[in-house]
Amino acid sequence: MIDHDPQLAARLDWAKGDGLVPAIVQHALSGSVLMLGYMNREALAATLERGRAVFYSRTRQRLWEKGETSGHSLSVQAVHTDCDADALLISALPNGPVCHNGTASCFADAPLAAAERLSFLATLQGIIQQRIEEAGASSSPSPSYTARLHAAGPRRMAQKVGEEGVEVALAALGSSDAELIGESADLVFHLLVLLRARSLNLEMVIEELQRRHTARTAPAHEPPR
Repeated sequence: MIDHDPQLAARLDWAKGDGLVPAIVQHALSGSVLMLGYMNREALAATLERGRAVFYSRTRQRLWEKGETSGHSLSVQAVHTDCDADALLISALPNGPVCHNGTASCFADAPLAAAERLSFLATLQGIIQQRIEEAGASSSPSPSYTARLHAAGPRRMAQKVGEEGVEVALAALGSSDAELIGESADLVFHLLVLLRARSLNLEMVIEELQRRHTARTAPAHEPPR
């Protein structure tokens, strides 16, 4: 189900661009800008119907679905318009490189934003889940470390988080910056595995941090007079 306003097509100012509106595609997880295309009414309708990004090619004068030849489609999660209703923002998950040059984005030379770097944690969560599921569905005698750790149970996972926490503390007191970063990476990884074992995720931890921040920064109400 694509998140969108049911009246989106009717609200758009199609006349301003002679029946076309620019459509900016943004990665649904990292927030990075992936590409810019154009849509007419038919392309927008096809996108909402298929759940995959469909554009109007100004060169070929026809509709084209992203990935129709390469297979690298865009799974659309949400479609929204800007304040002037003359442009679209497409939130999507890419199935492979977005650019025809083989890069993840058509803006490959743009520096990564901080949010894009942090988004790898969401990717890592997905990898952890995949490793666990693959081990459960396979009879392979050599499952991954992630799968073995998960199979060892909550006590072992909790023990590893505790051990890595101590290693971080020790590295902070007497080791190099590189060692501290390495131990911190180990701690975050093991924490993600433990959360996954409890059917929890990092997003829930972030929500809790945001809740605390909001509670602490909310203006105090004056007492009634």
